[in-house]
Amino acid sequence: MVERRIKAAKFPATKSLDSFDFKAIPSLNKVLVTELARCECITHRENIIALGPSGTGKTHAALGLGLAACQKGMRVRFVTAAALVHEMIEAVDERRLQRLQKQLATQDLLIIDELGFVPLSKTGAELLFEVISQRYERGSIIITSNLPFDEWTEVFGTERLTGAILDRLTHHVHILEMNGDSYRLRQSRKAKSKT
Repeated sequence: MVERRIKAAKFPATKSLDSFDFKAIPSLNKVLVTELARCECITHRENIIALGPSGTGKTHAALGLGLAACQKGMRVRFVTAAALVHEMIEAVDERRLQRLQKQLATQDLLIIDELGFVPLSKTGAELLFEVISQRYERGSIIITSNLPFDEWTEVFGTERLTGAILDRLTHHVHILEMNGDSYRLRQSRKAKSKT
């Protein structure tokens, strides 16, 4: 059952929090992450937002929390913000948006990765708002973003829409500040110094 849930979650890679290098990101509250991995926040329909520059482990943390939720019998779906918007726009064109929205609504945890890497079209922003709005107090969301909240308007286009999204997301939220140097960049520098 757990393997089936992990497969259904569509994780790009299976990563646990056991392999997360907390020493590399000292700004991250390890106690909070360990607490969140108990998944009580998902039972209480609370959200998690991981903010920080590229390469600081936001996706790894989200995958680890998603894996923990799968192991606790919860339904999880992982998707990048751009892929989710693309999937919804396609669903609109094929007249199956309601079916997709129902599928997303049945998930105990929806992980939306990489919010802010790609600005959204007006339609895309509105569709993403719909998903967030439908999940408000009904299901948990984990969002990872390289942008601080005050720059989210660049992604969603208008202050009004951004405000409505942040209002719903941050009402019951745990924020993971993940500031530091890129882990990938550090690893590649280490590898180069050995050659």
